Amino acid sequence: MDDVEKAILISFDESGAIDSALKSQAVSFCQQIKETPTVCRLCIEKLCFCRLVQVQFWCLQTLHELIRVKYALLSLQEKDFIRKSVFSMCCFEAIDDQNNNAVRILEGGPAFIKNKLAQVFVALVYFEYPLIWSSVFVDFLLHLRKGAVVIDMFCRILNALDDELISLDFPRTSEEMGAAGRVKDAMRQQCITQIVTFWYDVVSMYWNSDPDLCSGVLDSMRRYISWIDIGLIVNDLFIPLLFQLILVDGGSDQLQGAAAGCVLAVVSKRMDHQSKLSILQSLQINRVFGLLTGDGDSELVSKVATLVTGYASEVLECYKWVNTDDAKGVSLELLNEVLPSVFYAMRNFEVGTTFSIVQFLSCYVATMKSLSPLREKQLRQVGQILEVICAQIRYDPIYRDNLDMLDKIGREEEERMAESRKDLFLLLRSVARVAPDVTQIFIRNSLASSISSMSERNVEEVEASLSLLHALGESLSDEAIKTGSGLLHELVPNLLSTRFPCHSNRLVALVYLETITRYMKFVQENTRYVPMVLAAFLDERGIHHPNFHVSRRASYLFMRVVKLLKAKLVPFIEKILLSLQDTVARFTTMNHISNEFSGSEDGIHIFEAIGLLIGMEDLPSEKQSDYLSSLLTPLCHQVEALLINANVLNPEESPVKVANIQQIIMAINALSKGFSEHLVTTSRPAIGVMFKKTLDILLQILVVFPKIEPLRNKVTSFIHRMVDTLGASVFPCLPKALGQLLAESEPKEMVGFLVLLNQLIRKFNTSMHHIVEEVFPAIASRIFRIFSTKELPSGDGISSEEIRELQELQKTFYTFLHVITTHDLSSVFLSTKSRGYLDKMMHLLLHSACNHKDILVRKVCVQIFIRLIKDWCPRPYGEEKVPGFQRFIIDGFAMNCCYDSALDKSFEFHDANTLILFGEIVLAQKVMYEKFGDDFLAHFVTKCFTSAHCPQDLASQYCQKLQGNDMKALRSFYQSHIENLRFQQNGSLVFR
Repeated sequence: MDDVEKAILISFDESGAIDSALKSQAVSFCQQIKETPTVCRLCIEKLCFCRLVQVQFWCLQTLHELIRVKYALLSLQEKDFIRKSVFSMCCFEAIDDQNNNAVRILEGGPAFIKNKLAQVFVALVYFEYPLIWSSVFVDFLLHLRKGAVVIDMFCRILNALDDELISLDFPRTSEEMGAAGRVKDAMRQQCITQIVTFWYDVVSMYWNSDPDLCSGVLDSMRRYISWIDIGLIVNDLFIPLLFQLILVDGGSDQLQGAAAGCVLAVVSKRMDHQSKLSILQSLQINRVFGLLTGDGDSELVSKVATLVTGYASEVLECYKWVNTDDAKGVSLELLNEVLPSVFYAMRNFEVGTTFSIVQFLSCYVATMKSLSPLREKQLRQVGQILEVICAQIRYDPIYRDNLDMLDKIGREEEERMAESRKDLFLLLRSVARVAPDVTQIFIRNSLASSISSMSERNVEEVEASLSLLHALGESLSDEAIKTGSGLLHELVPNLLSTRFPCHSNRLVALVYLETITRYMKFVQENTRYVPMVLAAFLDERGIHHPNFHVSRRASYLFMRVVKLLKAKLVPFIEKILLSLQDTVARFTTMNHISNEFSGSEDGIHIFEAIGLLIGMEDLPSEKQSDYLSSLLTPLCHQVEALLINANVLNPEESPVKVANIQQIIMAINALSKGFSEHLVTTSRPAIGVMFKKTLDILLQILVVFPKIEPLRNKVTSFIHRMVDTLGASVFPCLPKALGQLLAESEPKEMVGFLVLLNQLIRKFNTSMHHIVEEVFPAIASRIFRIFSTKELPSGDGISSEEIRELQELQKTFYTFLHVITTHDLSSVFLSTKSRGYLDKMMHLLLHSACNHKDILVRKVCVQIFIRLIKDWCPRPYGEEKVPGFQRFIIDGFAMNCCYDSALDKSFEFHDANTLILFGEIVLAQKVMYEKFGDDFLAHFVTKCFTSAHCPQDLASQYCQKLQGNDMKALRSFYQSHIENLRFQQNGSLVFR
């Protein structure tokens, strides 16, 4: 063993026994050898005399790299030497006949060495066939008489040629595509007929004695059928042979499957649809249908299933594209013949990955629309399609426990099935539209079968049947569900009255409740079923189900049911509240929070449902008060107790108590959603008093826990709710609430605070004047401390999340100013306490109106200025309400925003939002002229027209447009003017 061989062995070592430094040295040494001029001779020599597979592989890999990368740099002698040596190795000849120790690489070598040799051979074909080495395939065919070893090698070369160059299953460069076309054209012209003859001769001669060799030959042949003359395969010799191999009793599964693969390649070959139909008809594919009854796990049955489904898909394509009635009749006949086997294969086997069950069936269902009314045969096929859908959506029982516990495996399987079911349910809806009666009968029978079984073992069957019924609802109109069209009048009552033995299973329980909810409009019209609905949700099938995930989902669905049925549930309120006592009690006792519920909305839906029920005016006033008091009082007492003991909590208790309070606030908030402002403030004010007391108690949370963000957010959310619920009667609570919220506001909290103020101002308008006047100075102080400069803070010490929060705060602040000005509250800015911030506010607004990256923010700022001009500026020559404001507007706003910013390249007229902003800028000019008259006009025209060296008549036109009433004409004129000025800046001014 020389140094080269040693280095190669060390570099390939994966045992870990070799020192890493030594291995690195060996790899480096091997790389240096690759760079030597004599490396190709060294590789050939090693391949001739060395039996070490690592050395053989390294040499073949090096030769492959050499040919692919440096072929153009090789001398003619080197190319000739490589060509002859590789050809000899592939043909089972010794390169050096004089040496008795010469190695024949095909003799007993592992498959990966032979495949690598085939790869090297194909690399030569890429560069040399047909221009340089034109006889390569013809020459090789002469050596096939040497027997199985050379035949096997020739098949490997054909496979490598397909993988490396011809197959479109891999991405190819344009150069590779050109080479592939060149090789295929030459082979068609020169040798493909001989190769096909070789395939036939070998298979017909050796299929019985050497099935593995014949399988390899057929696998190679399958790859080439897509681009050779189909007549070479579809003839009286080859097709009978292929079917003979498929149908032989006791044959090799591998050989039979390979033959089926070749027939599938024939079926799938692209060609004129009329010609394709003739071939499909001639195949008599029904001969293989019987093989589908075999073992579903065998390779043969799987291959035959793929063949049958592929054949059916091609027949369907022919039906879609052939033009004559005769051809369509033949297609339909072939389709009807193959479909039962296709349905059987779909239900029982894994069909090929290239075949989409849903796509095929969807296409077939689409053709059924043209066959309306459906004949008996088509109706039977609809039933078979539904059986396929049902089989495909059924979970594998092997995952039953995983899905019930919802562990990692269960979640992955549920996600996979949810994705798979999307297309299958689309197909179901298509079938339901084509054959509604058959679909409903099938689902009824499927459900009846599941019910009759009454065994806990049929979980998957029950779940699939219920899922079909649930999905069917999506194809039905609200009217169809209401009236119980078709069999719905039977299906829905049966569903409501059924108790499945497997109801404890999570999936069954969930889909059962979802399905009931889907058909709730039927119950809305047929109120006699309301007790059955309530029973399903309130007993162990729903909210009291032992599985947490089911009870949580049941709570949400029950809330939706209550929203829909509402008034029809009044007679049952007492019973409902009694059933929910234990659920509600979990929120009205200390330390109830579980890990599952903590900090989430889960479980809160029960309180929303109860609020919807007891918030109806149909309920007697006294009962309503009692119900609400029985819920609010213990919840408020719990909050008070937690707040009293807050100072003595240890670090371990504090998060639990905070989570308790958070959950209680969400429960009260959800409960209040059922009460309207009219009921609380007008018809039953006592209810309003209860909510005001509750608000007072919850506001104490901000005093005790001022800096705990989740609690601040939940209390703020409740204040929002109370604004809508209590209306103007919330006013006495606002100063305290707003004071507490403002006390500890960071940028993120300030956003929530401003949003609340916006809601209050929009609802109560000028009634909010005193409150806004009181809080605005504190808000302005915080804002201008944060935004001490016109640009947002940035730098290494600022995180992207902090920048995002500041951007959100800035936008919300501008919205706040906009809401103030558009609700006649701009006088707030002029109060004694606020006036000190006016100058900073004006300059910040002006900077953003001109430069902010968000066009919509710029628009808001311009609109604020327009409102302020209208509010603070009298008609021309009147006394100034705000000294200096008019000058600021004319010199600053008019020039910088209405003129300079519009000239900036960031102002894109083809952008829709920018055009809206531009419209506001033009409106601002109109308003400034109305308020300031010639003072504005003289200054603006001088700057925008005279200083820009525009013709005098252009300035006159602007004045005329501004003084007129046609805003569209003014806007169009000013846009044209700005665009002309931009051209002028670029040295190409053309005035029109």
